[in-house]
Amino acid sequence: MLAPMYDLRAPLYLTPPSSEAIKLQMGDGNLGFITTPRQGNVLPPGVWWAADNGCFGDRYIGDDAYLDYLAGLSHLADRCLFAVAPDVVADYEATVQRAYDMLPRIRALGYPVAFVAQDGFENCAWDLWDSIDCLFIGGSDDWKLSSEAASLARLARSLWKWVHVGRVNSFKRYRWAALVAEAHSVDGTHLTNGPDELLPDVLDWRQQLIAQPDLDLFA
Repeated sequence: MLAPMYDLRAPLYLTPPSSEAIKLQMGDGNLGFITTPRQGNVLPPGVWWAADNGCFGDRYIGDDAYLDYLAGLSHLADRCLFAVAPDVVADYEATVQRAYDMLPRIRALGYPVAFVAQDGFENCAWDLWDSIDCLFIGGSDDWKLSSEAASLARLARSLWKWVHVGRVNSFKRYRWAALVAEAHSVDGTHLTNGPDELLPDVLDWRQQLIAQPDLDLFA
């Protein structure tokens, strides 16, 4: 598992670089960068980042084009937390089929590879752990916040895999990701709704957990 040089007492929040203030926080290690091939965002220098595939929202560019995209950024792979294999939202069986051949191809480009756990993945017989570097908790909202998803996340962490939770757009969900799923990182679109106005809130989420690691989850 990659061991980045930032405070791991609370999950790193990954977001697009939608303002100069956000880019500065990325440079200081308080935020991370997440992008997809269709976003067209320029990766700020020296930041921790992740490559998502764009499957959420049906904007995937296809396996070969995605691999070409990653190859073009491979000189920055040493600061990439993970690159996400293609998935099918809320369908673990279809996700396994879609991701299976892509996992080694992404790894071969020098990236830590993430598999997206979807609804029902707790019933999957495939022992994937040697094939991945990161477990990305995706799926429907109900499954993402289930005890089954949290157990998978904690198992991944116990096996020294990176744990990431997607669609985190509130302090309550951020706190769940940190205290229940024990995630290393999260992402969300919260800051795109008002980058500079909402930035202090997201920074405060991390600081609250760093200052009070035993904060009541249901407060």
